[in-house]
Amino acid sequence: MQLFRLKSAVIFIHDLLWVSVAIFLAYWFRFNLSTVPVDHYASLWMLCYFAVPSHALTFWLFGCYRGIWRFASLPDLWRLLRAVAVGAAIASALYFLYARFAGVPRSVIVLYPILLFFGVSTSRVAYRMLKTHHFSLEREDKPRALIVGAGHAGDSLIRDVLQHKAYTPVALVDDHPAKQGTELHGVRVMGKITQLPELINSLNIQVVLIAMPSAPRSVMDEITTICAKQHIPCRTLPSMVELAGGRVEVSRLRPVTVNDLLGRDPVQLDKGAVNAYIAGKCIAVTGGGGSIGSELCRHLVKHNPAKLLILESNEFNLYRIERELSKQPIQTKIIPVLVDIRVKDSVEYIFNRYRPDTVFHSAAYKHVPMVELNTVEAVRNNVFGTKVVADAAVKSRASIFVQVSTDKTVNPANVMGATKRIAEIYCQTINGESETQFVTTRFGNVLGSAGSVVPLFEQQIKTGGPVTVTHPEITRYFMTIPEAASLILQAGAMGKGGEIFVLDMGKPVKIRELAENMIRLCGLELGKDINIEYIGLRPGEKMHEELFYSKENLVGTGHPKLLLANCISCCRKNLQQELALLSQGVSTFDEKSILNCIARLVPEFTRQGNPENVIPLNSSTELVRAVNK
Repeated sequence: MQLFRLKSAVIFIHDLLWVSVAIFLAYWFRFNLSTVPVDHYASLWMLCYFAVPSHALTFWLFGCYRGIWRFASLPDLWRLLRAVAVGAAIASALYFLYARFAGVPRSVIVLYPILLFFGVSTSRVAYRMLKTHHFSLEREDKPRALIVGAGHAGDSLIRDVLQHKAYTPVALVDDHPAKQGTELHGVRVMGKITQLPELINSLNIQVVLIAMPSAPRSVMDEITTICAKQHIPCRTLPSMVELAGGRVEVSRLRPVTVNDLLGRDPVQLDKGAVNAYIAGKCIAVTGGGGSIGSELCRHLVKHNPAKLLILESNEFNLYRIERELSKQPIQTKIIPVLVDIRVKDSVEYIFNRYRPDTVFHSAAYKHVPMVELNTVEAVRNNVFGTKVVADAAVKSRASIFVQVSTDKTVNPANVMGATKRIAEIYCQTINGESETQFVTTRFGNVLGSAGSVVPLFEQQIKTGGPVTVTHPEITRYFMTIPEAASLILQAGAMGKGGEIFVLDMGKPVKIRELAENMIRLCGLELGKDINIEYIGLRPGEKMHEELFYSKENLVGTGHPKLLLANCISCCRKNLQQELALLSQGVSTFDEKSILNCIARLVPEFTRQGNPENVIPLNSSTELVRAVNK
């Protein structure tokens, strides 16, 4: 800091010296580069007397010493121009008030600010050119980089690359026809993305830098495929969501991830609507230490709730998210609550004590094969845990209850999907019986969440494979954790009670292609460095997931990524009877009885490997009926 101040002082003195030099040169030019007459010396020195303090003031006020000479840019020169012009106007006005320009040639008043700007700006530009040449010599042994994208991000990235010594920028590529042959900071646009292979070879490129934060999936896939074939590392800037207004700079470059290849447009939240039910309120999140729950907490604190109750049964996960949020400069009071949602008394005590206005219920057992092996605990947690939290929300008069559900509830082929479907049915059924509005959000797989295939594939690739895929044609819907959290918040703002919001998941992705992309991103070659092994469908696993029932008739909403499913309602009396039987089966660990109850509550449930003695009853058709709302 002291060194910076010393340099600023030296530059300040340099600029003030130029004020006097510019005035002297203006007189010299006025008299045709000959000796200035002696009788003009008095006016010369008097003009200096007024000009030096005037320019000292404007140079400082216009921030001419915030920048660094080595990185002088057009904004810096624009500040200088304004400072010189205003300073000259002040000095001229003072001299006019003092002596009505007596003895000062009018041409001097015009010439000296021009010469002053030329002097102070030329010094800066010359210094930058000298340092840039020096840095170029220093960077000759740095990796030769080709930058994809000659837009705003590309311009900022090259500027930052030139200020650091990590890479030597050699060329740009961009598909825009008007940009071909143009230059950014001396780096030329030498072709389109399709020309990457030949440019990599001809220019001896050692790394490709992608400066396209909003690049679509197809473009990212094309670039990474080319780099993989050329055995060239590929790095990218974060997405627009990750950047979130931050600067584009070298330090933010990172390896391309599977999230980039499955890239989707950033979610645009209706911040006013979300703030209306979050800001200043007490908000509760169950499962707040999990992948979805913790991301919800991160999003929620940005909307300034008064209190955030984080309910979590895993002590370490709760500690981790509490510590993360506590380090942020927020006004929200973070209240970590170590609790099991299945314990009714504990949940009711917490809700009665803090009276949350909105409850986001994301706690659940979600790993399909694991849940298949632990049916009793799945029902205890996913069904009765949801019932405990929902009933507590009603008793404490919460305004909104948002149930985080899954696409596996649609025509479920596993216990996890069936139990989450029963949770949906319960929330729909009790909606309207109290002040609490129950809203359900349903979406597919979340990249990087606990139990997703991505961490599994990463581990398998790290250990040399093989990467295990259940079937060559199996598909899943994917979205990122931040996108899921954003849309859950938006659904809470839009819901009026009883709705099931289906999140637009885009096109389903083949798991085989996901594995191939991850292998390629690691710089490995499929079939040579690592193999994919097909192991067959696991218990409860479907080939293709669905997002809604055919009877639900999806309709649009005010948000492009949220669809509304016309709900399938349930008879409250029959539901309570079945839940009582289900509870009895759980308490006696009677899996046969449990599966019978599930089959009656969810007639579409077709569990793989379902025991022959689990027979859906005829009354199930009366239990669930389609109603268009």
